[in-house]
This record gives sequence, structure tokens and C-alpha cells, in this order.
Amino acid sequence: MTDHLRRDFIGYGPTPPDPQWPGGARLALNLVLNFEEGSEPSFPDGDGVTESGLTEGGGGRPGRDLAAESMFEYGSRVGFWRLLRLLRERSMPATIFGCALALERNPPAVQAIQDAGFDVCCHGRRWVHHQGMDEAQERREIADAARSLTALLGAAPVGWYCRYGPSVNTRRLLVEHGGFLYDSDAYNDELPYWTVVAGLPHLVVPYGLTNNDAKFARGAVATGDQFFEVLRDAAGLLLQEGARAPKMMSVGLHLRLAGHPSRAAGVERFLDWAAAQDGLWITRRIDIARHWMEVHPATSALTARFPAAHSKEHG
Repeated sequence: MTDHLRRDFIGYGPTPPDPQWPGGARLALNLVLNFEEGSEPSFPDGDGVTESGLTEGGGGRPGRDLAAESMFEYGSRVGFWRLLRLLRERSMPATIFGCALALERNPPAVQAIQDAGFDVCCHGRRWVHHQGMDEAQERREIADAARSLTALLGAAPVGWYCRYGPSVNTRRLLVEHGGFLYDSDAYNDELPYWTVVAGLPHLVVPYGLTNNDAKFARGAVATGDQFFEVLRDAAGLLLQEGARAPKMMSVGLHLRLAGHPSRAAGVERFLDWAAAQDGLWITRRIDIARHWMEVHPATSALTARFPAAHSKEHG
């Protein structure tokens, strides 16, 4: 089994590295807006199904579901602009997990993302599961997504995140494609880490589904206040622990979920709470990745984890 697929139940263990966040921050906070609307499986795009995941319905009805389609449309028509306003009013940076086809279909949003200075992490060409793709299909999907975002944004994407989880080939195909500094297809840590893929060092910046508005669709939280409490408690404990061991935290927001007023009110409360905290570095995902590459370069980190691969690569 290749190194990047080998399960690791220890990780950094009891002695995580000091990330040395800028300004001595105790926590790096990354706010993520998932821009998927218009890239989901649909009848108009020839899929023969209507995607209803992470919507108010989720009934999975046979035939074309116009209700679910309109719930996705709400995210890009309304929800995006509400969340963007909340962030821009507070001059807060964020990361877009952007599906290429969704952004192709919304030029005003692309312009707004660039004007806001948000970084775009490639969320695939479409909001589909990569686990079911064969290797050739997935290779094409990665190349087409990167090509599309490069044309839209004027620069190639440097981060990658699949819908939910990668296939066993995804990480290797990203390295094969080249140009990606990191992927976020992992939920196993609160700090970035290096792995080896095809004999080359590759950075993983873990994501999280815990501090994520998907809980609204799954019934785990119902009100903006409940969501605010989840986010505040997570960041509060990590800030407390950060006096000894600083970490990072991701907050995942979906335009068609958190973009609704009652939920956005909870997001707004959290943004104001976060702005008042000392020791909190609110930043983009690309900035976390670049900082880690500078402060904790691959060479020293990989010598301990993968001595054989390191020796082969540099010997």
C-alpha cells in the first residue's frame, strides 16, 4: 500500500509541532464558503437525477425535482451575497471551495470573490462523488476543473477538496497533474501534515465536518443560536488549548444552508465573537498552507515519518 493510503492512528500524538502562527496566534481560523450551486447532478445536465443533498427537502423523489433545483438556486442567487456581505462588512478573509461548473455559471460571483480577495480551493469540476469514478474519468475531471478555474480566475488553483471524500486515486492524480500545493481530503487532524505520494512530499490541510452547517440539513442543529454555540465552544476550547499547543479550525458554510436569514444570524454572531478574541488568526486556507510550508518544510517532517521514501527521494 502506498504511503498516503496507509492509515495512521497516531499522527502527532502528545507532542504536536508548534505551528508558529503569525503574531503568536493560538488558533488559525479558516472560514469556508462551499460554492456548489449549478454543478450538482441534474436533469438539465443530463444526469437523469436531481440532487437533493444538503437542502430543505432531501426526499430523493423520482423524476425531475424542481423544488430541489430551486433550493440550490437560492444558494447562488441569495445566500452567497448575504454571507459575502457579512464577511466584507467585517473585512474578514475566507476561502471558497468552488466547483468549476458552478463558478462558470455565475460570473458576478466570480468577480465578487476576486474583489474580496478570497482564495479558491478547487472543489472538483462538479459537486459529485469521486469515489465511484474510474481512474481515467477522475484524471479528466481534475484536469478539466483546473483548466476551468484557471481561465475564470487568471491563476491555477493550488488547493483541492472532493465532495465528502476522495477515491483511492485522487491524491496521486493531483500530484501527477501538478500545481496543487495541498489537498483538504482528510478529517483526521487539527494541524496540517506532510505525506508522501509517488515518492514526492505532499501537504494535507485537514478539513472538518463538525463545525459545519450541514448539521442544519441533518437535524443536529435547528437555530442560528445553536450553530453559534457550536462554533463558539469549539473555537473557545481551541484558543484555551492554544496557550500550549496552537491548532487550526475550519468552519464550513453552504450558500443554500447558512445563507438563509435565521442561520446567517448565527454566523454573524460567531463572526462578531471571533473578531473580539485575542490570539485568533482569521485567515485563508492558502495562507495556512504557505505558512506551514515555510515554517515546517517537508524535508524535516518526512524524515521521521517516512525514512525509506525520504532516503529514496533525496539519496
